[in-house]
Amino acid sequence: MTLVAGVDSSTQSCKVVIREAATGALVREGRASHPDGTEVHPDHWWQALQQAIDQAGGLGDVAAVSVAGQQHGMVVLDSGGEVVRPALLWNDTRSARAAQDLVDELGGPEKWSEAVGSVPVASFTVTKLRWLAEHEPENAKRVARVCLPHDWLTWKLAGSPETITTDRGDASGTGYWSPATGTYRTDLLALALGSNPALPRVLGPAEQAGQIPGGALLAPGTGDNMAAALGVGARPGDVVVSIGTSGTAFAVADRPANDPSGAVAGFADATGRYLPLVCTLNAARVLDATARILGVGTDEFSELALSAPAGADGLVLVPYLEGERTPNRPDATGSVHGLRLANATPAHLARAAVEGMLCGLGDALDALGITPNRILLIGGGARSAAVRQIAPSVFGCSVRVPPPGEYVADGAARQAAWLLAGTPEPPEWAAGETVGYEGEPTPGLRDRYHAATG
Repeated sequence: MTLVAGVDSSTQSCKVVIREAATGALVREGRASHPDGTEVHPDHWWQALQQAIDQAGGLGDVAAVSVAGQQHGMVVLDSGGEVVRPALLWNDTRSARAAQDLVDELGGPEKWSEAVGSVPVASFTVTKLRWLAEHEPENAKRVARVCLPHDWLTWKLAGSPETITTDRGDASGTGYWSPATGTYRTDLLALALGSNPALPRVLGPAEQAGQIPGGALLAPGTGDNMAAALGVGARPGDVVVSIGTSGTAFAVADRPANDPSGAVAGFADATGRYLPLVCTLNAARVLDATARILGVGTDEFSELALSAPAGADGLVLVPYLEGERTPNRPDATGSVHGLRLANATPAHLARAAVEGMLCGLGDALDALGITPNRILLIGGGARSAAVRQIAPSVFGCSVRVPPPGEYVADGAARQAAWLLAGTPEPPEWAAGETVGYEGEPTPGLRDRYHAATG
């Protein structure tokens, strides 16, 4: 039996799954936590990865490994390969001003969309490099190499060789690599940082990145959203809505996207195709925060939300608890609208939190401009009964929910199996049955949400 390992190094934790290469059957798994915050030293990721690998029983019998990681994080190294400063993560909004400056300096959002398929917001690596150049010029001068979280972990697993590698999926979220041409835009890197440090070599979808010393082969790895699409088995025409720390709506496409409005990021995927994606900063944590306010656990929160009427009798919660990426409002805050005596109950607030979070993702779905074959609802937030049952009434269409799983880690493991197989497409793994949810659109809900968000 040949085994492969998939790693999900996310914002909050590191997960490792060990699966059979031929069937995808789960053999064992492990996890470890990451520290909180939007600025984290990469050494914490490395320590968590080691802990998760140990908990999963080690990699001694594993033939190939792939690392999927949170997108956009800025990892900067000096000439000796040492980390210059803690990484700025995707959800760190301090580079919002830098993002706007870069957009203006190139000549507007259309120029950026033409260049790299996306318009930079604070999440993108290129904006964090500009922030570094402006606010920490001495650190900026020390930067000899720039990479992403998954790139750095793959490099560490390989024993820190001279060359760092990445893949087209994760590279497409930097703001200086073009999915349409498959090349770096080093002029944009220089525009941001004022220099041209070394960048990772971009590998093909099933190209070997290296080898763990004395052990498993290393697949190229990818970004977390790209791995999730691979893990859930998304096909062209499918739209995936993922509810985790962030909320995303993305589709597998055969052509690169180009949206000058900036709402849709024109990413590449992990198979050689493309992954147009809309991301919100506020997703499952909106539910966690509201449950904390109400002093209830996850199950009771879900029961409360489902006990309130659809539309929460006009109560609207705007979920911008950490600013927002789409729409681009990095300094926004959350708010409650339409509060009256009749809806001033825990159940109404719980319902409004679920509906508000889903309305943001409904806007993300609309922005994609795709009539999907299927909408697949995944992520930690999809485990909530309230989310599953309310989503159709917010989205205005049915949704399918796959069995709960670590789809980012699973996608990485499937990529590792693909490396071993050497086939044109990734191996087919048995997928669990999806459960369908139906519901009538709630009259006026999206209109009230849009009035509240302005």
